[in-house]
Amino acid sequence: MTPQTSTPQSTALTFECETGNYHTFCPISCVAWLYQKIEDSFFLVIGTKTCGYFLQNAMGVMIFAEPRYAMAELEEGDISAQLNDYEELKRLCTQIKRDRNPSVIVWIGTCTTEIIKMDLEGLAPQLEAELGIPIVVARANGLDYAFTQGEDTVLASMAQKCPPKTVEVEKEERNAIGRLLNFGRKKEEVALEELGYRDHAPLVLFGSLPDPVVTQLTLELKKQGIKVSGWLPAKRYTELPVIGEGYHVVGVNPFLSRTATTLVRRRKCQLINAPFPIGPDGTRAWIEAICADLGLEPQGLEEREAQIWASLEEFLPLIRGKSVFFMGDNLLEVSLARFLARCGMRVLEVGIPYMDKRYQGAELKLLEQTCQNMGVATPSIVEKPDNYYQLARIQQLQPDLVITGMAHANPLEARGVNTKWSVEFTFAQIHGFSNARDILELVTRPLRRNNSLKDMGWDKLIQVEAP
Repeated sequence: MTPQTSTPQSTALTFECETGNYHTFCPISCVAWLYQKIEDSFFLVIGTKTCGYFLQNAMGVMIFAEPRYAMAELEEGDISAQLNDYEELKRLCTQIKRDRNPSVIVWIGTCTTEIIKMDLEGLAPQLEAELGIPIVVARANGLDYAFTQGEDTVLASMAQKCPPKTVEVEKEERNAIGRLLNFGRKKEEVALEELGYRDHAPLVLFGSLPDPVVTQLTLELKKQGIKVSGWLPAKRYTELPVIGEGYHVVGVNPFLSRTATTLVRRRKCQLINAPFPIGPDGTRAWIEAICADLGLEPQGLEEREAQIWASLEEFLPLIRGKSVFFMGDNLLEVSLARFLARCGMRVLEVGIPYMDKRYQGAELKLLEQTCQNMGVATPSIVEKPDNYYQLARIQQLQPDLVITGMAHANPLEARGVNTKWSVEFTFAQIHGFSNARDILELVTRPLRRNNSLKDMGWDKLIQVEAP
């Protein structure tokens, strides 16, 4: 491939919209990671046998784990409205409560519940009161654009279950509790305990991440004197954070625009518009945006970022100057494109199923700025891409790497195109300073594999002639 040019061909992002299909998983797949994140939850997916087959295949890798989800299958009688929805859901939820005793049951409504217009929101409060267990209704169905938006729907519904409290009441209670706990203690002991935190408005982070990553990001903010009041979702439903009027909230993933809207409109929170903490550049910008919003001066971020870039140096020569093409799958495309552009790659196209320019505004601005700083052309962003047109563009541009959904990976490999499954970035730990290495491990794996094959001379033996 030709090396990157010294001057960009374009200085501004271009946006296009095609009329392609959404070649992504169904959003009900969010159950796969949410039931593990919220340890005291149980997910009830209400749909047809097709939904059950999908979950059975999508979560087959977790066969040795004890799942906390089940299917409420809609049969012909249900669809023709011959059965009582309330009684059937009551029977299932009663059994779930008896067998598992979860702190919350999450109803996942599928496409079928939309088509036959099941009133899940109307049934839930009545059943919730009768069983004495919270029920969260989430319409995480295939009418969404990307499978990651299933989490967005669940968190938006769960945000309305968070206990409300105003900033003033929170501060008064915190001071009162602090005075009670510190009664009789020396001032020096209290000062040492509170050392490192600065006075700022309450901050809540939203987005489901593995516990180690939650700890890493929380500690990174603590280094700036920022105290995280809570995470949505919490490890346990009973530990949902207080979210009240005037609280500051910030997301960690670019597919949570519905949750952000709910927090702003329903809970009267102040949203921090920041890039997302993916890659050392994104993590630094994310922390800087939080500090700026809270009126704090960031400390040591430039040195921290430089340290991480130095640790990535073994991977950068493998991708520097090479080109990458995103077909669009999980809504992480813009953030990953920005990070790879900072690594020295040329981003040819960013396909994305759905683009919320308000929620991803800071990320788009950082992508444009990164391309200008690296002296490469800013990519075109294609919303709802038509895969047939994309395949023609891939054939014309001949990228070094295509990040795509699973459906197109093997056909592209058969045509000699290096591919990487986009779904792997969804399940990998890619957030924060410390996990930037994992992103490059995934990106460079197909390139390193093919380099090894060439060194052994096997590449000529396994080539498949493109039709």
